[in-house]
Amino acid sequence: MKRNGLIYAGKAKKLFLTDDEQVLWVEYLDQATALNGLKKDKVIGKGQLNNKITSRIFDYLTEQGIDHHFIQQKSPTEQIIQRLQIIPLEVVVRNVVAGSFAKRFGLEEGQELEQPIVEFYFKNDALDDPFINDEHVLFLEIASKEEIAELKQLALEINHVLRQLFDQLSILLVDFKLEFGRNSQGKITLGDEISPDTCRLWDKETSRHLDKDVYRRNIGEIVSVYEEVLDRLEQLKGGK
Repeated sequence: MKRNGLIYAGKAKKLFLTDDEQVLWVEYLDQATALNGLKKDKVIGKGQLNNKITSRIFDYLTEQGIDHHFIQQKSPTEQIIQRLQIIPLEVVVRNVVAGSFAKRFGLEEGQELEQPIVEFYFKNDALDDPFINDEHVLFLEIASKEEIAELKQLALEINHVLRQLFDQLSILLVDFKLEFGRNSQGKITLGDEISPDTCRLWDKETSRHLDKDVYRRNIGEIVSVYEEVLDRLEQLKGGK
């Protein structure tokens, strides 16, 4: 399979066409961003780490029967994926009070929620990805009532599987962001990436941050933290 023309250049990834119109080529970039791109730095090695972590997590989701767009890792920084028509929503699942959720309600970080909470954010950089509810999603004609219910159900199923995975790594899955799209048959399918860029991860014994918060909050070195997450995934894979 050949990589063809660039069709999208984002904060952390580039997307290219291939000789199959239903398959895209992804290149992960050595770039860290936060605060909707207001903070940005080149970080050597980050692209490779996110590509490898995402590839391994999607392989695990395959084993657990979760449908997604990932096809194959092609190189340390590249993978190929099924082409989706992306739904302009960030679907956030929260298991523990943290981040903007804590700030919004004036709560201390660290309180475990009695049940996971699913939130929607409108994907629009110019508007700073605002929090929206089901009625907003319907009004903006982003998804139907049935699709909203499906998105929430899929997010909770993925949360259940990922919590089990990270529990085996002695990592607490605090919260995370998912993106979905419709494939060529119109089926809603998991897309984007799952990595420390998109998940808030805490060490279960020390509560040490193992995610992009170390960069966002200037509390650590991002490459070594991501390397630790990858090492734990590799050890789990090797132990099977």
